[in-house]
Amino acid sequence: MFALSDGRCRRERAERGTVIYAPHRFRRCLAVVLAGRVQVNKGELIMSVLQPGDLFGAAALFNDRADYATTLTARSRCDLLFFPQALVEELMARFPAVGYNYVAYLSQRIWFLNEKIDALAAGSAEGKLAQYLLTHSREGWMEWDCSATGLAKRLGVSRASLYRALDALTASGAIRREAAGIRLLDEERLNGL
Repeated sequence: MFALSDGRCRRERAERGTVIYAPHRFRRCLAVVLAGRVQVNKGELIMSVLQPGDLFGAAALFNDRADYATTLTARSRCDLLFFPQALVEELMARFPAVGYNYVAYLSQRIWFLNEKIDALAAGSAEGKLAQYLLTHSREGWMEWDCSATGLAKRLGVSRASLYRALDALTASGAIRREAAGIRLLDEERLNGL
């Protein structure tokens, strides 16, 4: 592929615990997670965990801000591919589909952030958990990636409230708890909370 053979495109490895981007330490690159998992934080709040194939760095492009919006940390050993802004611009000019796909990606991010705001604004522990599950699940499945204490902290609720919310969503038939994660059984019901 044209971009991969360009000398400006960089493949890098980040060891577990490495801060990849931070508000005052980042680069103007769009990056792809090739292997591993990358945690995205806004302060103490975990926004998401990126998987292979996910992009990051869009907030660093096409603006002149001196800071970056979030902190990205390798949760495991990660292989990453960085495309500097100049290369992204050239790809968009040469291949219009790249520009279209970039705009589609940004549109998806807007929806993701709106859902995150909804989750934070949800009043009850059940509502917060429902929004979190809808946002973080893939194909109706959310793998446990932290302890109950960690999840309660992410949601801004007590552990007891989290367990009550899990029990209520299970009893209503909206979810099924499994050892490795949570299966979403009724997304419409979760959306209604």
